[in-house]
Amino acid sequence: MARLLAIDYGRKRVGLAVSDPMQIIANGLDTVHAKDVLDYIQKYMETEEVECIVVGHPKQLNNEDSESMKYLKPFLGQLKKRFPDTPIEMVDERFTSVIAFQTMIDGGMTKKQRRNKEVIDKISATIILQSYMEAQRNMF
Repeated sequence: MARLLAIDYGRKRVGLAVSDPMQIIANGLDTVHAKDVLDYIQKYMETEEVECIVVGHPKQLNNEDSESMKYLKPFLGQLKKRFPDTPIEMVDERFTSVIAFQTMIDGGMTKKQRRNKEVIDKISATIILQSYMEAQRNMF
């Protein structure tokens, strides 16, 4: 089986996570500057087979797209153009940053460590991917 790649897109930084080849566990991969993310993914996909790209879908509490969607749409277009043969799925990312922050607290990270936004982005991508995989398992 191939891996799944998750993206927590932000205007400055992009958190990335991948599954193991059996698609059981999500692991944080990296945090990359937004301008470099497509090249980073390209290099990653040259060495690892990726079955699907999972992108966090920014929504408001009322289930409508959030303001961030206007920044995500151009990125999605570039992603589809660069990787036309790789399916792209969107996953609701509401509360992932809150869950990521709580995960850091539960994991015993210090206040200084929790201020590192790169870690939050990577954990958020991991949560997006894990929730996608769980939803896929529940479908069968």
